[in-house]
Amino acid sequence: MTPTVNDLTFQAATVNGSGSQSANMVLTRAIFSLGIPVAPKNVFPSNIEGLPTWYQLRVSTQGYQARKGDPDVLVALNPATWRQDLDQVRPGAAVIHQHLYSTADARTDVDYFPVPFTKLAKTEIQNDTLRKQLTNLIYVGVVAGLLEVPFEAIQEGIRRTFPTKPRAWQANEDAVRIGFKYWQENFSAQERRHVLRPLTSATDGKILLEGNQAAALGCIMGGCTVAAWYPITPSSSVCENLAAYADRYRLDKATGERRIAIVQAEDELAALGMAIGAGWAGARAMTSTSGPGISLMAEFSGLAYYAEIPVVIFDIQRIGPSTGLPTRTSQGDLAFIYTLSHGDTKHLVLLPGSVAECYEFAQTAFDLADRFQTPVFVLSDLDLGMNLWMSPQLHYPERPFDRGKVLSKDDLDRLEGEWGRYQDVDGDAVTYRTLPGTDHARAAYFTRGSGHDELARYTESAEAYAANMDRLARKLETARAAMPPPVVEVAESAQIGVIAFGSTHAAVVEARDELSEQGLGFSYLRVRALPLSPTLVDFVAAHERVYVIEQNRDGQLYDLIRLELPPELIGRLRSIRHYDGRPITAEALSRPLLELEAVPV
Repeated sequence: MTPTVNDLTFQAATVNGSGSQSANMVLTRAIFSLGIPVAPKNVFPSNIEGLPTWYQLRVSTQGYQARKGDPDVLVALNPATWRQDLDQVRPGAAVIHQHLYSTADARTDVDYFPVPFTKLAKTEIQNDTLRKQLTNLIYVGVVAGLLEVPFEAIQEGIRRTFPTKPRAWQANEDAVRIGFKYWQENFSAQERRHVLRPLTSATDGKILLEGNQAAALGCIMGGCTVAAWYPITPSSSVCENLAAYADRYRLDKATGERRIAIVQAEDELAALGMAIGAGWAGARAMTSTSGPGISLMAEFSGLAYYAEIPVVIFDIQRIGPSTGLPTRTSQGDLAFIYTLSHGDTKHLVLLPGSVAECYEFAQTAFDLADRFQTPVFVLSDLDLGMNLWMSPQLHYPERPFDRGKVLSKDDLDRLEGEWGRYQDVDGDAVTYRTLPGTDHARAAYFTRGSGHDELARYTESAEAYAANMDRLARKLETARAAMPPPVVEVAESAQIGVIAFGSTHAAVVEARDELSEQGLGFSYLRVRALPLSPTLVDFVAAHERVYVIEQNRDGQLYDLIRLELPPELIGRLRSIRHYDGRPITAEALSRPLLELEAVPV
């Protein structure tokens, strides 16, 4: 039998809190060090310890980043899910399991590799304190033997996983050797169905990075000087990483002075209030949260919109409603975010579809917030935010900050007569502002969340209110042209199109390759911002049927697009939705598309 090379899905089924995450990272980074593309996915419970957790690692020479499911290699270390995990593997899979698990009346179309993990740990690992965590490294050694991963790659994986803890390297290596030795002594003569071989160019110039890490680094590069937040899964690591980067890049080496303020507030409402206050004062300010926190921020988001104060809000989406499944991924906040607040409100929303865009859009968000004096939402999700993704290297920004229409003392000196904080001077609906502390007699104005006229004076005039709201609507139209445009890839002679956004992109890329081999090509438009670009209308008009792919139950992007289309084009839209909380697979797109297009599967 000729083994399959560099094309498999690995899954580890363990117990939350057992320390398995470090072992999984070692294996992932070891394989990546061989030049082989990887795509890791975590599925973990929302409790601290004790419930089942799964880690899936996709390996493919094509570099596909979407979840695939149905593993080819399973490490089963959770007795509570043993049969469930076994049922999910592909025929011919390699199943590495605790030797006490019964295989009686179990599947006969897989290869079993029973390993006494607990016994090996007790007899071979002398450190009682570390034994629990190091036990998982034993299965890394067994998997390395199964897949023929060179031990030098495992050593590299350990060093990359624990870069600041060199004293831990040897203990981890020793634990891996226990598993590797057991494989050699007990299973090395067995036939292998999958192996890994080093590649020379598939990962050149690539890094492994989480979206939340990239967003935090983008905030640093975007000039953020104030961050206020409250912990919530899956957004906490945005500000946690921001604090870590700030310790390196926002610390004056000569004086020890910090050049950024990061505050953990008492709740999400307070966090946004602090960020808005900082934005009003002239700082580049942000907060990060997830769906429940966004719900609390509704009133303040309306204040920043109506009073026209720049602020950046990261929403790393998870499953709702209510608490929902707090450690599962979703794209269910889109419609809510776009109109967040009571009354007539529409926000600027950025929709990154990759780690690189998490980095770039974080910087863009601060420029847009300053330029249009308004909240800007960056809408990511748990899959993109908390999983490692293979990404091109990030580049240092070259363009200067866009601070928008800010009047200095010299600007005010040159002005004749009275200036109006909410007066549309340039015809683009974007007004001029001053910053607190500007040394000029005419710099001050009242910032109002209540009715106000062009000069920022309190009024309940119906005419003044309507005029102000009309201007805010025109400002949205001005901003529409400044938002990141969609990425459009037109397939020659394609009758159908696909529209998606965010992390769904990875599944679309893979599905496009699969379906083109079956004779079903499609054009693809990836939405990257709200309000929607006019390009989208042209895209729909150019195709007979257009499928909107998203990860929510109700087809929120589908509905938003229909609102933008002329009546004669609405009937061309179709909706394909995935909403079970797991990252979408290519099959979740290709299978319904094939059925709807009446192409035999």
